[in-house]
Amino acid sequence: MMPADNHTFSDPMTYVLTGIPGTEESHVWISIPFCLMYVATLFGNSLLLFIILTEQSLHEPMYLFVSMLATADLLLSTTTVPKMLAVFWFRAGEISFAACLTQMFFIHVSFLAESAILLAMAFDRYVAICNPLRYTIILTNSVIGKMGLAVITRSFCFIFPLIFLVKQLKFCRTNRLPHTYCEHMIIARLACDDITVHVWYGVAVAILVIGLDSVLIALSYGQILRAVFQLSTKDARLKALRTCGSHVCVILMFYISSVFSYFAHQFGPIIPGFILILLANFYVLIPPMLNPIVYGVSTKEILKRVIYVFHRWCRGSSLLS
Repeated sequence: MMPADNHTFSDPMTYVLTGIPGTEESHVWISIPFCLMYVATLFGNSLLLFIILTEQSLHEPMYLFVSMLATADLLLSTTTVPKMLAVFWFRAGEISFAACLTQMFFIHVSFLAESAILLAMAFDRYVAICNPLRYTIILTNSVIGKMGLAVITRSFCFIFPLIFLVKQLKFCRTNRLPHTYCEHMIIARLACDDITVHVWYGVAVAILVIGLDSVLIALSYGQILRAVFQLSTKDARLKALRTCGSHVCVILMFYISSVFSYFAHQFGPIIPGFILILLANFYVLIPPMLNPIVYGVSTKEILKRVIYVFHRWCRGSSLLS
């Protein structure tokens, strides 16, 4: 393990994740809700993926985008939570420099991917409501595949340079990361070098990716609302709005939690440490857990399939007994 002295280390061997500063005696109790949320995330998103992939009637653009979102949620939570629980339960905070960079990479890639998927879902709702006659012509399987590839490519291209930026840093402070997972700015702040480039790169990504996505989503929903209120009957307007309800809830959960997490990391030195870490943990735990619940409850077709699957499981278990 890398010693925590004042010598310069251009490539530290090992970091130590310390968990939530100031709450070490309560780590076991804190881990209980975190573990339950992670189990709910795994179960909910896996069930959602299983239902969408096995049910032919759900092989439509909206549900395919939901399956992409579930995949990104699983990637985000699985990249972070198991190591987080190891820190809480066993004080096993040691993580190699390469593993730390890998974790950082996948966390930020999944974050940008989710933002892009939400934008694609907004476009899906825009076409469905504003141009319904051309819906199947515009959103073909080929187009959806290209959109999925674009999501992955954009996320990779924006985050991959961070690996090189971090590897160029020289570390001469402690190797202890006051966090539950490896995050870009948390690592950068351990360096002795000037990290202005890192700060501005984070700001640029936030503006060019998250800011642009949120503006485009807002414009899409502006067009959607204008089209909805031009419908002739109240029932038609309510039906159109209901098709967007689950997506709007997911958007709010994602952007509210991510904005708080982003500003907490950017301005970490002026925010108490335990609040910073809790905000970061909520971001990787709560939206991935709630997204399948929102879509499962509010989307009639998915809810029917969930009930059917549970009915078959219960029936099968009763026959076995």
